[in-house]
Amino acid sequence: MKNHDKLYIGGEWTPPSGKGSFDVINASTEEVMGRVPAGDSADVDRAVRAARAAFDAWSRTTPAEHADYLLKIQAGLAARSTEIAETIAAEVGMPIGLSTMIQAGLPTLTFGSAAQLATSYAFEEQSGNSIVVREPVGVVGCITPWNYPLHQIAAKVALAMAAGCTVVLKPSEVAPLSAFILAEVIDSVRLPRGVFNMVSGDGPTVGEAISGHADVDMVSFTGSTKAGKRVSEVASKTVKRVALELGGKSANVILDDADLTKAVKAGVQDCYLNSGQTCSAQTRMLVPRAKHDEAARIAKQVAEAFTPGGAFDDKTKLGPLVSKTQQERVRGYIKKGIEEGATLVTGGPEQPANLPKGYFVKPTVFSNVRNDMTIAQEEIFGPVLCIIPYDSEEDAIRIANDSKYGLGGGVWSSDAEHAKRVARRIRTGQVAINGGSFNPTAPFGGFKQSGRGREYGKWGFEEFLEIKSMQV
Repeated sequence: MKNHDKLYIGGEWTPPSGKGSFDVINASTEEVMGRVPAGDSADVDRAVRAARAAFDAWSRTTPAEHADYLLKIQAGLAARSTEIAETIAAEVGMPIGLSTMIQAGLPTLTFGSAAQLATSYAFEEQSGNSIVVREPVGVVGCITPWNYPLHQIAAKVALAMAAGCTVVLKPSEVAPLSAFILAEVIDSVRLPRGVFNMVSGDGPTVGEAISGHADVDMVSFTGSTKAGKRVSEVASKTVKRVALELGGKSANVILDDADLTKAVKAGVQDCYLNSGQTCSAQTRMLVPRAKHDEAARIAKQVAEAFTPGGAFDDKTKLGPLVSKTQQERVRGYIKKGIEEGATLVTGGPEQPANLPKGYFVKPTVFSNVRNDMTIAQEEIFGPVLCIIPYDSEEDAIRIANDSKYGLGGGVWSSDAEHAKRVARRIRTGQVAINGGSFNPTAPFGGFKQSGRGREYGKWGFEEFLEIKSMQV
């Protein structure tokens, strides 16, 4: 059991205002594995006051000093990487091998790249008779999700601090334990008091208090589109900056000249990463109508090799979902797909027979999906792939763009230039060409209702900067 009864505010572990708490559940066993405090608006106010008090000195601290602290934090996370990987594997359900590489590895890398940005970025430039200066935006509220808990925290906290901002973090109450590890690491490196603050709690209480607080200059939120709209609404009352990384329903366009077997196999693997609990997952597979049945056959074979099991079982390829709520939600979508007439190729809504406990969902594939079906339009956030036939390249592009979302996508072709031409016409923030891998230094964010603003690299860094012109 990893029980925490204090919040991290003003450089100290401090009791919360209230007595409430949240149980953290092991997704593979359904057992309580930890507990964290339920913060409230009074705790948020204390955290914001601490961040505001620390901002003036931190914003005037040199980029080299910012980088030095970030590198110390990176080293501290690296030293606890096994603990982080095991904690998140238990909380979220990602198999331990992947959790070690992704859930522990990526956030550690991000703190290092943020340190590099702090010292390499040009904060000033000349434009005519003006000096254009980029300065930290101020106090930043960071509200983060449960699917990649520490990775999403690092994307906000590391870059905001590198830019000279102070932060108030609200981690997801569903998977908060890695955030407490980060706070312990930050405490150990003696970061100046108030630069980093953490208040655990739920969205309606702590998230709303951060979003609406008059002394918070910016909110950076990752989560559902519905919650993102609420953050924007609450934040608008104080006209603060808002960055949003929201949902997705990404299309994977397999062109007629692509290697079908390779493309389908990679597409299933992308869809099922983290049990489908990835906002940019390529959950719509678009294939030429003449190759639809063959694509479904290949997808069935690949999907059925994704062995469901506990996160710490070496044989597991598909871990559980994060919670009972999420499991029921995904099963509901599978039932809806069947009701609406899609062909269930493999999987289904039933609990795997050999896994009576744990929030498991069978690896599921639907074929003969129309793009107007619920399962093709709404974000399911589970291991559910929709195969959609198209009649021409123009039809494929139309279907790919027929979504309220625009976060990710893919294009496959034997001619990379052909794939790039199609990719340029897809209205999304990222497109993988022939399985191009995720780049944590490239900008990440979406079009349309997938959000606004970008994370990672210099583009994510600039989200935390204001621009000032000094005429001379």
